Amino acid sequence: MKPHVLFSLILPCILAAPLPAQSAPKAEAIYFNGNILTGVDLTEPHPERVAALAVAGGVILGIGDTAAVESKFQSPTTQLIDLHGAFVMPGFNDAHAHLGSAGEIKLSVDLTGCTSLEDMQKRIQKAAKEAAPGAWLSGGGWDHTLWPSKTLPTKADLDSVTGNHQAFFVRVDGHIAIANSAALAAAGITRDTPNPQGGKIDRDPKGDATGIIRETAQALVDRKIPPPTPDRRRQGDILALEDAVSHGVTSVQDNSDWEDFLVYEQLEKDGKLPVRISEWLPFNAPVDELQQMRDYHPSTDRMLHTTMLKGFMDGSLGSRTASLNAPYTDDPGNSGIPRYEQDKLDAMAIERGLAGFQMGFHAIGDRAVSMALNAFAAAQQPPPAQPSPRIKQPDRPFHNDVRTARRVSYPPPPRNRIEHSQVVDPADFARYKQFGVIASMQPNHLLTDMAWAEQRLGPERAKGSYAWKSFLDAGVPLAFGTDYPVEPITPFRGVYAAVTRMNEAGTATYHPEQKLTIWQALYAYTQGSAYAEFTEPWKGRLAPGYVADFVVLDRDLTVVAPPEILKTQVLRTVVGGKTAFVSAGSSQN
Repeated sequence: MKPHVLFSLILPCILAAPLPAQSAPKAEAIYFNGNILTGVDLTEPHPERVAALAVAGGVILGIGDTAAVESKFQSPTTQLIDLHGAFVMPGFNDAHAHLGSAGEIKLSVDLTGCTSLEDMQKRIQKAAKEAAPGAWLSGGGWDHTLWPSKTLPTKADLDSVTGNHQAFFVRVDGHIAIANSAALAAAGITRDTPNPQGGKIDRDPKGDATGIIRETAQALVDRKIPPPTPDRRRQGDILALEDAVSHGVTSVQDNSDWEDFLVYEQLEKDGKLPVRISEWLPFNAPVDELQQMRDYHPSTDRMLHTTMLKGFMDGSLGSRTASLNAPYTDDPGNSGIPRYEQDKLDAMAIERGLAGFQMGFHAIGDRAVSMALNAFAAAQQPPPAQPSPRIKQPDRPFHNDVRTARRVSYPPPPRNRIEHSQVVDPADFARYKQFGVIASMQPNHLLTDMAWAEQRLGPERAKGSYAWKSFLDAGVPLAFGTDYPVEPITPFRGVYAAVTRMNEAGTATYHPEQKLTIWQALYAYTQGSAYAEFTEPWKGRLAPGYVADFVVLDRDLTVVAPPEILKTQVLRTVVGGKTAFVSAGSSQN
């Protein structure tokens, strides 16, 4: 018989034969006996709960009841972790933080929580006595709105406790700072020094600097302060990262210096990076430099990569530097400090949009928000048929091997964002929706600001402030974060604020009509934050194929009374299937 005839006779038998069963991949770990919320569906009143999940290679293999998951995914080498009935949910994704600043404060003069000027002076005086001769004293975290006097400090207040040291301390929001006389002299600030664009030097009636430096004017002093050594920077960054995972944060969208990004990169190479980081780049940097920074590290790296460009439209309400359409109610001669002229801002946004960058603008006042929306609108217009040639920026290498960086692909723009979005003109909610802008907000700010926000804004304008529900009602995506270290990195204060609009003492409420449901708050802090950084296809839920980033808590946030949310303790934080934090004495050990 000819070979081709024989083959034609046996081929049907081969095709009809049953294929060997494909066994399911086996889990490295199975977490079982839990109350696991797999994610939030805002259209579903009872989101999915399961008892177990299987993990391998940093991703979730499967979810379901314990018996089914163990039967399908367990092998002799699978680690079994009993959750003892604890509540489990996707890890928190902090959509706005400053890890580098937090680390710096932890290693310098930490003025966080000072209850008075005297308290601040005592901490500074102690640091001055311990500092080496000639060393700068720096740090931050002070907030004069917490003091009985509610009065800004002066250079004289610092001079009395800093000795021969130059001293410079940034307010908790980062938008104003106080310098002593020696620091002002080192910066060359005299009565003749002009205010820079977007900044201000406060002066007394005689024209002399009081020591308060606002917004961009801080750079006059800051550039005179010696930068931290690489070892000190790494030490501070590690402390900030440890703070994050201990509070259930598994992803951070971070605005720090490029040198901090290099620290994160080295930590990743060393296998010691505990959270996922999406690093922002400075909007003001030349486009060619931004492209080099974007290309430096692969955008496909799920643990660490760069994302949007961060720009500042204005300052803060606490410092009365947020840019408002009308003057402050409690400071009628002041409408804040805008950082840009609109035409220049629009031109920069267009150029960076054409280069494929997502943009996020810090905007707190309603005038600043409108400027940001105007710039986004300009950036989304079709480019001219024959655009004028771009001028090549001079080389500004930021790392010695930047030219060897391999090129990568980037997510499509824009998903542009407005960070904070605290005071919004009623007409602008629709413009967020029109231009696809994300409201990236920090509900925990309300816990600090509600004591004085209406005094700054007046009752009518306050109705459009911290308006989380108005954004959702307008169809605008929300992404939640903390603005750490302006506020603590714990997400539970933000969740509590979002669902109550009430201070932590439970004695005052701020426009309760803007409250969210617990589901809306959790969504904004997980899936909403993931959407804001283009990672929602693989992060923010606990489902097969998603990364195994989750947090084990001591209470079910979806059923406890709102005040109990503030008492929440993290039992375990898991990032990419690896335990990044376990609380001492927990049954999770």
